Amino acid sequence: MGAVTVITSGKGGVGKSTTTVHMGLALAARGRRVLLLDCDAGLGCLDMLLGVSQRRVFDLSDVVSGTTSPDKAIYQSPLMPGLFLMPAPLHEEDLVSTGVMRQLVPALAHHYDHVLIDCPAGIGTGFRSACAAADRAVVVSTPDGISTAAAAKVRGQLLTLGISEQRLVINRFSLKFFRRAHFFSDLDAVIDTTGIQLIAVIPEDHALCAAAVNGLPPKNSPAVLAFARLALRLEGHNVPLPPLQKL
Repeated sequence: MGAVTVITSGKGGVGKSTTTVHMGLALAARGRRVLLLDCDAGLGCLDMLLGVSQRRVFDLSDVVSGTTSPDKAIYQSPLMPGLFLMPAPLHEEDLVSTGVMRQLVPALAHHYDHVLIDCPAGIGTGFRSACAAADRAVVVSTPDGISTAAAAKVRGQLLTLGISEQRLVINRFSLKFFRRAHFFSDLDAVIDTTGIQLIAVIPEDHALCAAAVNGLPPKNSPAVLAFARLALRLEGHNVPLPPLQKL
């Protein structure tokens, strides 16, 4: 059965959905079968980022209600072979219960090497549903006081839900801005504030933003290379971080 990872953040606007997509792309580029399960109801961000919004007919709620079978609600992304999406419900009232997620996700995971669950921001009902069947969590934060405080709260909630394997992604990192802003003295202070072990630092990369409209970013863009290293670490490889000035 494939590994099930929930990607969460606590605070919105830190690039959680973009992180989910590019984690999936990086794992699929390694030849893995990857399913992205969108639990952020009503937004459809992953539909657009993965290029499947025009083909979408069914979603997660249709599977749960019995309207369709799971295979009919899973769409292969044209961006990368081996990368698939089950879209989120269109309406928040169609959120899936934790009990159903505990049955559905393991059944899906038998057919994939990785299941990545895009969790809604915050720590409410949607958060608990998205986390219900996860083996581990990736917590996304930008390097500022508000985002890191939210990540620390998420850490506590994940522990309450029994998810002790947690890793931190520091997203949209700019060394120039980090030094000028003086939110923290160094990256160790960011990590200490969240209380979560670091797995990746994703640099600020405008090519990644443009990819939301224009397709895939260049393979040698700084963020793409960082996500490639993140994919290796997710699969247990010991890949060191590059020097800070190269992030």
